[in-house]
Formats: sequence, structure tokens, C-alpha cells
Amino acid sequence: MDLYLDGVERRVLGSLMEKEMTTPEYYPLTFNALLAACNQKSSREPVMELAEGAVREALLSLEEKGMAGPARAEGRVARFEHRMGELLNLGRRESALLCTLLLRGAQTPGELRGRSERMHRLEDVDEVNLVLQKLIEHDPPLVKLLPRQPGTKESRYACLFGGDEGGVSEGAPAIISGSREIADSPEERITALKGEVAQLRTEIKELRQEFAHFRGQFES
Repeated sequence: MDLYLDGVERRVLGSLMEKEMTTPEYYPLTFNALLAACNQKSSREPVMELAEGAVREALLSLEEKGMAGPARAEGRVARFEHRMGELLNLGRRESALLCTLLLRGAQTPGELRGRSERMHRLEDVDEVNLVLQKLIEHDPPLVKLLPRQPGTKESRYACLFGGDEGGVSEGAPAIISGSREIADSPEERITALKGEVAQLRTEIKELRQEFAHFRGQFES
């Protein structure tokens, strides 16, 4: 199974996985909601500015690989979903860590625990290491342990969807610009606005959760 994804594909796939776990009421995502999720400023490293065409191309590529595509449920507005659970038989713990690696690149177990909490709460770093080991031993392997960098105390882990480092940068530039197409009809414009409002609410919710976790580290 070819797991290699470029930077845009990783961002699209990670965004779909994230929103399924954090905002299930809006999932599967409309295209506009997915575009907003890919370009959101929080919980993304690096922040990207993807054009509609780049996201559409990534969706087509992910569909060819069986990782994502149009939602099977029919509706007036096209929606999109990932298929990683059924493709790789992933549980929620594994999905949360893999999603965090897709969206933010290589990280330490401690970083992974804090950043994945809004998707699934892992009790401690030992549990994080246990799940990471399962992902390393997965067939095919999905994660690898990187060599410890000089001057650092903790090792980092990376997903294997984009080369050894698994980061966004080596598959695509941090900023991929392009003008967004203007919706043709009032209905499409309303749908786009609703998606953007929902995404803003999600970002505020996520920022509050991250702040609460950060504050809890000092109060405990």
C-alpha cells in the first residue's frame, strides 16, 4: 500500500479526520467547510492558504488511494469524508495521534498528548507511547521514531505518510496561494458563509480547550 501523500493531501486528510472527532455534528464536511478547516490558523503547523483547486486535486488523489472521497449519503450539497478507519482498521486513539501528526508534523509524546486531547483523551504519556508503538508495528507501519536531536531530552515521532520526517513542509510550500472562486448562486454563498461561521466557532472552541489544558498544567 502506497502511503505517500504530499503536503496538501496530508492537510486535507488530517482536517477530515480532525473534524469527524471534534465536530461530528458538521461531519461529513461540505467543500467550503473543508477548505476552511485546511486553512484555519489554530492547530496547524505550518499555517497554509490553500486555493480551492489545490484542495479539489488533493481530494481526487485521496479518493484514488481509497483514503477519502464524497460521502456515501446523498444530499443537496456535496460532502466529503475520510475512510482511514476502514482502510487501516484504526481505533479512536490511533486516529487521534495520527491526525495530530498529519496536521502538525513530528512531535514528542508529551506534545501529542496535549494536542490530541480534544479528539481523544489519553491518560498519560505512557498510554501515548503504547499507542505510538501500535502504530509503528501496524501493517504497514504508520509512524516512526526519529533520531533524537542534539540538545533535546525527548524523541519525536513522525507519521510515514510523507517521507521520513512526515512533516508538511517537504511535500508543499507553507503558503499555497490562489484566489477563491466566488459562488455562483445565493444558495451557494449562504452555504459557504454557514461553513465559515461553523469553522470559526470550532476554532474558538479548540482555542478554549487548548488554553484550559495549558492552564491546567500550572494548576495541577
